[in-house]
Amino acid sequence: MHCPFCQNPDTKVVDTRVGEDGYAIRRRRVCPKCSRRFTTVETATLMVIKRSGNVEPFDRDKVITGVRKACQGRPIREEDLKQLGQKVEEDLRSRGLAQIPSEDVGRAILKPLRDLDEVAYMRFASVYQEFNNLEDFENAIRELRSQQERERQSEQGKQGK
Repeated sequence: MHCPFCQNPDTKVVDTRVGEDGYAIRRRRVCPKCSRRFTTVETATLMVIKRSGNVEPFDRDKVITGVRKACQGRPIREEDLKQLGQKVEEDLRSRGLAQIPSEDVGRAILKPLRDLDEVAYMRFASVYQEFNNLEDFENAIRELRSQQERERQSEQGKQGK
């Protein structure tokens, strides 16, 4: 790592810490030539393969912006959107892949959004899954109700033990 002050190519790491999000490493460095200190941040880049074939870095803010549109007019706090974005990123990174298709990003958004707000979920799903008619909405609502019933039965089973 080159010193940003004197361009010396040899710097020494004096401290290493994991970043707040758990996906970055912060290194405190010192230059033996000019004795100045600086910090570097190292991250592993998660790439998204778009439908067009283009590849771009994953952007948590882009996920939050897309979900925010589906949440307009709903009682959703900004903090909830940030947590959803973090959950989506954690889910995608936990797969251990360097590149993820954009369809997987959309699918990773659906469950935490459903848990957050069903109306926002339906809005997002209708765009993401390209609903074309009322039957598509009816099928999605039926699936949502079925999922709720399974969760309710599972919860009742846990309480009965």
